[in-house]
Amino acid sequence: MEIVKKADKSLNQELMASSDRKSDHINLSIQSRTSVRELDNRFYYEPMISGFPQENPKEIQFAGKVLKVPIWVSSMTGGHALSGTINRNLAQACNEFGMGMGLGSCRRLLEDDTCFNDFNLRPIIGDNQPLFANLGIAQVEEIVEKKETDSLRRLVDRLQADGLIIHVNPLQEFFQPEGNIIHYPPVETIEKLLEYVDFQIIVKEVGQGFGPQSIRRLMQLPLAAIEFGAFGGTNFSKVENSRQPERQKSKFQPFVNVGVSALEMVELINGMVQNGEQFACNQLIISGGIQNFLDGYYLTEKSILPAIYAQASLFLQNSRGEYAELQQFISDQIEGYKMACSYLTLKAKH
Repeated sequence: MEIVKKADKSLNQELMASSDRKSDHINLSIQSRTSVRELDNRFYYEPMISGFPQENPKEIQFAGKVLKVPIWVSSMTGGHALSGTINRNLAQACNEFGMGMGLGSCRRLLEDDTCFNDFNLRPIIGDNQPLFANLGIAQVEEIVEKKETDSLRRLVDRLQADGLIIHVNPLQEFFQPEGNIIHYPPVETIEKLLEYVDFQIIVKEVGQGFGPQSIRRLMQLPLAAIEFGAFGGTNFSKVENSRQPERQKSKFQPFVNVGVSALEMVELINGMVQNGEQFACNQLIISGGIQNFLDGYYLTEKSILPAIYAQASLFLQNSRGEYAELQQFISDQIEGYKMACSYLTLKAKH
C-alpha cells in the first residue's frame, strides 16, 4: 500500500510539473512572437540534417600548432594592475579549450622586467597552443632603424613565444597625447624586419581595419597571419581621443568613424583570391565587431582562405575576476559554434 501511495504522489508531482510547464509555454509563447524584421538573414536553418553535436569542431593548423577550436584571444592588455589576473585567466582558458593567444603590448619588457610575470604565460598556456608577443609598429620601426632586432629575438625567446604580433596603429598614435610619430610606411618597416628575423610575424590593426591596398601588400609578405582589427569592435583611436583635453576632442573626431568592417575585408580578400592573386600569407584572424559565435561562424565560413575568429572586449569583460566566469563564457561560445556548424548553412558563401 505504501508503495502505491508513493507512486501516486510521484505521478501527481509529475502531472503538476507538466501542467506548470504547459502554462509557462502558453504565457511565453505570447511573449515570444518574432517578426521577419528580426530574422538573421545570413543563414539557412537546416533542422533535418544533424542531431545535437557530439564532437568538437575540426582541429585547425595555425602557426605550426593545432587549435582545437577556431577561436583566438586577441591582444588586449599590458602593464596594468589587472593585467596579470586577466592574462593568467586567458592563458588557462587557452590551455583548457585549445585556443591561441596574442599578448598585450610587451613594450615595457624591452625596458625592464618589473611586469615580466604578467606576460610569462607559457607555463600556463602549455607548449601545444600558439602564443605570440606583441609590439607596436612605432617601436618596431625604431628597433629596425637602429639595427637592434636582436632585442626582438630576446623578447620572443624569454616569453617562449611562437613569434611576434605587430600592431599597426597610426591613427591611435596620432590621437594619443603621448603618441609616437611613425616616420615610414609600416609595410616597408615590416619588409625590413622580415629580412632580419626568423620567427613568425602576425600583423594586426587596432579598430579601423585594412583597406584593399594595405591588405594586398600585407598578404604578399610571408606572414603567419594578418589579424583584421576591423571597424566595429574596440576602437583605440576612439579610446585615445577620449583622453584628449575637452577642447581637442572634436578637432579630428571624424577620423574615429573611418575604417573597414570585418565582412568587407573578407569580401575584399575573397575577390582577390577569385581573381587569381597569389599570396605568401594565407591565414586570417577575423576580428573587429565579433559579438558572438554566429558572427564568428559566418565570417570564417564565408572566407575562402583559412580563417579563425577573435574576440577582445568580451574576453576582457569575463576575465577580470574568477576563472570560472571566463570558463563558462567560453564553454557557451564553443557550444553555440558547434550548434551553428550542425544546423546552419550560409545563404551566400562567397
